[in-house]
Order: sequence, then structure tokens, then C-alpha cells
Amino acid sequence: MVIASTSRWVAINKPSGVLSVPGRLEENHTCAASWCRQNFPAATGPITVHRLDMDTSGLLLMALTADAQRELSRQFENRTVCKSYVAIVAGHIKADSGDIDVPLRPDLTNRPYQIIDPVLGKPAQTHFIVTRRDQYVRPDGVRMNISAITLLPHTGRSHQLRVHCKHIGHPILGDVLYGDSTSAVRLLLHARTLAFDDPGTGQRIDLTCDAEF
Repeated sequence: MVIASTSRWVAINKPSGVLSVPGRLEENHTCAASWCRQNFPAATGPITVHRLDMDTSGLLLMALTADAQRELSRQFENRTVCKSYVAIVAGHIKADSGDIDVPLRPDLTNRPYQIIDPVLGKPAQTHFIVTRRDQYVRPDGVRMNISAITLLPHTGRSHQLRVHCKHIGHPILGDVLYGDSTSAVRLLLHARTLAFDDPGTGQRIDLTCDAEF
């Protein structure tokens, strides 16, 4: 589960189906943050730096000191952290690459859904690159066209990648909120790369964690 660590931070490969931070219900108290607390008992201060959706797997960064948490959080806020995701989406995307620029906000009457709102939504931008067009056999045996894509988010809104993929007509397979939950056994979205400045040394850290799909 641990991809890399120092005395200041740890990067893990969060499994799909695991919360990043504790949920409200008691059965959701076990999460990536609590796992890090148990396995790094010397950690101090708030360890959460950013989050991944419960159904998204991949690189999740945690701070092990209060100073590191403040510095890493600042880097995320200033958008100096670079992230990339991989996903499998329904259909063959015609363009080899493109930009999705549609503002998002929470659906206040239907949480946790996020919706596109050109007036009240916050800016949300994603660049995508198609890496493969192929066919895929669903769990029910049905064959379908799919595209494997790399997603480069310029902003970090909740469910941004999932809503943006749906917006261009190619929902991510296995998406229980914005797509067809029966198309895959899990959400086929994975945080593959993460680059940031070490909060202690200033050295640029580049991490990669390949997807299992």
C-alpha cells in the first residue's frame, strides 16, 4: 500500500472502495487516514492533504508532521502539485485530445452529486489524452467500445473527472453516480502520478502508481 515515504510524508496506493477520511457513519470510520495513523503512530497534526473519491484508487498523499501538512496543503491550493489519472470510458472518443471547461457546483437537493452550472458553478478544467481505443467485455458478457484516457485536471473540484467525462458523452466505466454501475466491477478511475515539492528539502518528488485495470 505504501508507495514512498519520508519522516515528513507518506504516499499510498488507496484501494477503490476505501474512503480517504472518516465518514459520518461508524462503519465508515475505517479509511486511508486511519490506516496511516495506525501504521505511522509518530505522525503529528492533521495528516490529510487532499482526497480521492471513495471509488477512485491510486496515489494519495498524507502528511506526517503539522509543518508538512501546512506546506503540502499550500502547494495543492496554489496548484503547484501536478496530478494525472487514467480511466476507461464508454465509447470511442473521436478526438485524440481535448480540453473540458465547464463549471461545477454541488447539487444541493441531491448530494453527493455535482452538477454543471454556468452561473453559480466554480471553474473546472480538465485536459484529456486518448491512449487507446479498444473493445471491452462487461461483467454481463456484453462487448462494448471503450477508450483508455489520461486525465490532467487543472482544478480539483469534487467529482470533476467523473462529471467531465459524462459531459463529453463518455462516462467512466463502473461509475455508480454518473454512468452505468453494471459496466465494470468498480469505478475504472485511478490516480496514477503525483508531483510535488518535498516540504523539508524542496526537492521535486515525482511518483507513479500504475492502475490494475
